[in-house]
Amino acid sequence: MVNNNMNQQTTDLIIIGGGAAGLMAGVLAGELGLRTVILESKPKPARKLLMCGNNRCNLTSALPVQKMLADYGDPVAPFLEPALTAFPPDALRAWFHKNGLQTKAQHDLRVYPQSEKAADVHHFFTDHLAEYGVSLMLNTPAREVVPQKSGGLVVKTDNFDLHAPCVLVATGGVSYPKTGSVGDGQKMALALGHKITPYRPGLAGFDMPPKWIAANPVSSLPDVTVNIVSNGKTVATTHGFLEIEKYGIGGPAITNASRIIARLNLKNYHFEIEQDGNRWTLDPVQVRPLKEAMVTVGGIALNGINSHTMESKQISGLFFAGEVLDVDGPSGGYNLQAAFSTARLAIETISKKIPGQRKVVQKKPIRKNSPQQNRRSSNEKRYHKNRRRP
Repeated sequence: MVNNNMNQQTTDLIIIGGGAAGLMAGVLAGELGLRTVILESKPKPARKLLMCGNNRCNLTSALPVQKMLADYGDPVAPFLEPALTAFPPDALRAWFHKNGLQTKAQHDLRVYPQSEKAADVHHFFTDHLAEYGVSLMLNTPAREVVPQKSGGLVVKTDNFDLHAPCVLVATGGVSYPKTGSVGDGQKMALALGHKITPYRPGLAGFDMPPKWIAANPVSSLPDVTVNIVSNGKTVATTHGFLEIEKYGIGGPAITNASRIIARLNLKNYHFEIEQDGNRWTLDPVQVRPLKEAMVTVGGIALNGINSHTMESKQISGLFFAGEVLDVDGPSGGYNLQAAFSTARLAIETISKKIPGQRKVVQKKPIRKNSPQQNRRSSNEKRYHKNRRRP
């Protein structure tokens, strides 16, 4: 699927990163018939996706777009509004359903695959990439993106260079580094003149003093209100369950508070907890390390990206999607929705820039127990064997 031209390997689109945003972009590009190569640094793609929602994969939320945008808050909401409006949660679910992955909304409006298995979402993406002929090259980290005077960009790897008119960087944030999210995309963007907003842990727990931990055994409080208090004023409020952990406190009500604290750059704060008419104060020691956070607050500065296209304002043909940007949201499907919506917006723009765009590929959806689904294992074996080099 890659042509040689004067010893230069070329394709239509190079996607750097095989996480949620990269895989979504790859399938969408495949739908449009774009010759696409995904470069993934790890031996298996989307490792963080497999961990999402306690391995159940919270794909999105059933909330209206405007409510989700309000929950993202500034500066994320204004940036994401074009992408989420163009591809909201109901459109995302309809797309999954049309292509063979059924979803369901739970009482808390979190949306999961019908099976509640992240592995099924993982298989969904890799199966569709294989069927569309999208090359997923594993163990192939991109090292540099080089704009060409003659047009397009070259992506350099350890073993080859690859040229394309468009490159989409979707390498994720810097939390959970074992999954491959180590900041490669941000470094490439920095080298090309983009600014990087400092990294902070988002959706993380908090360490509590040893005496407090000794006096409070591990347990869960199912429905609490957490008031974030700074300088004597309540600056924000979260709701949900709170977990008392061996290290301190966690659970959605607390992890969502950590994201707000990071966004507001609060230094002095404490929590006022309300439950069943009782009110108590928690003074955390510190937020847990970034490597343990579910998302990264910080990344490629949003003022350098066109929010209506996901294209760099500085480098023509260079696009970004997902958590590599300074984009994050609360727990509950917000972060995957942002990844999927920004990936879709980028691909829609890219498809209009590629000369001689291919015809749209018509593909039948994969149905339960279909031959395509039964061939999943053999598809993946062929995938890894045959698609490591262009």
